[in-house]
Amino acid sequence: MTTKRLEGRIALITGASRGIGAAVAKRFAAEGAHLILTARTVGGLEEVDDSIRAAGGKATLVPADLLDMDQIDQMGAAVFQRFGKLDILVGNAATLGILSPIPHIEPKVWDEAFALNVTVNYRLIRSFDTLLRQSDAGRAIFVSSGAAQTAKAYWGAYSASKAALESLVCTYANEISTTAMRANIINPGAVRTSMRAHAFPGEDPMQLATPDSITDVFVELASAQCSQNGAIIQAQ
Repeated sequence: MTTKRLEGRIALITGASRGIGAAVAKRFAAEGAHLILTARTVGGLEEVDDSIRAAGGKATLVPADLLDMDQIDQMGAAVFQRFGKLDILVGNAATLGILSPIPHIEPKVWDEAFALNVTVNYRLIRSFDTLLRQSDAGRAIFVSSGAAQTAKAYWGAYSASKAALESLVCTYANEISTTAMRANIINPGAVRTSMRAHAFPGEDPMQLATPDSITDVFVELASAQCSQNGAIIQAQ
């Protein structure tokens, strides 16, 4: 019998209605986790839930717009009331913003990129830190991008916000280094997602890795056996 590496663990995944978030949700369910899935798109969440239930898994759906950040605190309170802890937090929701010269980026677009890519993840840490500490092995995983390190022209809002996310998570990792918790970052690389298609419209998506193909690293970092902390892991 195959051992399920996340048996009985409670995992919250943001941006779980499609792409990488949906693939990680299905994989975590197959590994025995109970999923708390959040995204704006109700239909997408329900499709993921159908797949999880068809495979014998369990999920709790929380449709939410994380930019209404009070909803994050409400989720934290609800998770505490129902489960009393959280074992795994996956901060995956993100926005590309717009690919444009920095002087041409509208302040509203810039602010939204930093709000969703950075501040939402800070609010997740703030709301769920105590619950992760109630786990015997709390694990926080955040999805970044190679753009955080390359600073390519026209990628200013996205690359700067992802660089800020990496700094935030590494700082948090240092703060929890003496606990049983771990916080790490995954750079998924080029993956067949709608965000990738929007950024590279001329690219052949069939030449890219599928979201399902990069889920191993998420399981590794979510497992109680994970010893890495403050690392930036390449999924490919």
